[in-house]
Amino acid sequence: MAFRKFLPLFDRVLVERLTAETVTKGGIMLPEKSQGKVLQATVVAVGPGSVNQKGHVLPVSVKVGEKVLLPEYGGTKVVLEEKDYFLFRDGDILGKYVD
Repeated sequence: MAFRKFLPLFDRVLVERLTAETVTKGGIMLPEKSQGKVLQATVVAVGPGSVNQKGHVLPVSVKVGEKVLLPEYGGTKVVLEEKDYFLFRDGDILGKYVD
């Protein structure tokens, strides 16, 4: 709940990465070294959007609670109350998952 006290500015999106799978479907335990980097995350806070040259606010394309696909590299790590979150620009997010 620490992210409720943090509001991203402009077109920034605060996400929480999903946890890596530690057990395969067959029940085999995976060591941390063999686990891949998790590229899926849940959006926990969004900024109001960026301002264009005419002064109009362009809204962010994702909403709080949506699951998104992140790039392999990038983002800014933010630690809020001993929990890791990441800040990305709206344009850096690769896509969102739809049910």
